[in-house]
Amino acid sequence: MIIDKLYERVEERGFVCVGLDTDYNYVPESMRSNVSIADAMFRFNKEIIDATYDIAGIYKLQIAYYEAYGLEGMSAYVKTLEYLRTKDLLTIGDVKRGDIAATAKMYAKAHFESEFAVDFITLNPYMGFDSITPYMPYLESGEKGVFVLLRTSNPGAKDIEYLEHDNRPLYYTIGDNLVEIGKNAVGKSGYSALGLVVGGTHSEEAVEIRERYANSFFLIPGYGHQGASSEDIRNYLNNFNGGVVNSSRGIITYFKKHEDGDSKVGEYAREATLTMREDIYGEKR
Repeated sequence: MIIDKLYERVEERGFVCVGLDTDYNYVPESMRSNVSIADAMFRFNKEIIDATYDIAGIYKLQIAYYEAYGLEGMSAYVKTLEYLRTKDLLTIGDVKRGDIAATAKMYAKAHFESEFAVDFITLNPYMGFDSITPYMPYLESGEKGVFVLLRTSNPGAKDIEYLEHDNRPLYYTIGDNLVEIGKNAVGKSGYSALGLVVGGTHSEEAVEIRERYANSFFLIPGYGHQGASSEDIRNYLNNFNGGVVNSSRGIITYFKKHEDGDSKVGEYAREATLTMREDIYGEKR
């Protein structure tokens, strides 16, 4: 099952999820010269991938950064996914779909079967659980997985996710139902292919969330720019597995902090990834 492959990849290469949230404006002028927007964005992504693939568990592409540039941007999205597949690297399409019935089936077909196909996608459950069930045949086949928003790291999470329901935050009701929905997609690793997006901030809740959702694999945003510390992150992991920790700008724009960065995008992305790993592991690995 794909969730077991992810578990094994994290064991082998670590928990870092490199977020290829690539704004064309991030791309150095030297990579833009005499090429299309699509080719420039792909060049940028390729250099980062080539420099980090042995120390990253998975790659996440936030589709908005590609949609923003129309067909050129989506061409870069497709080129990047194709390249990741050729290197047998795991992928998350951060698309946050949240519709129902036939529409959800079409979203699943688009992001699991077409040229946009990835290994995992992100979903938003707040339209109801019938926005999740159309994806389950892909999960139960073992071929694909999803990460569903549970409790996110943005300040606005408290507007909805923390509302009281049955004398507890609403996100626990969401999570308990998602675990039930995903129980037929559990791999040999003990984790379900229906994973959860759990923001790495709010560390006071980390231990309870990890214990309550012991069989759920986490996608953990919030490290770095959003303020989650290494200690926070360790509480959401399970012996440094059971989750992947996303960093986007912290890795892919790290080159901007160096005078020679424009010519060493990949080198500095690797340095940022290694620094992140060491910070969370608490040692070099």
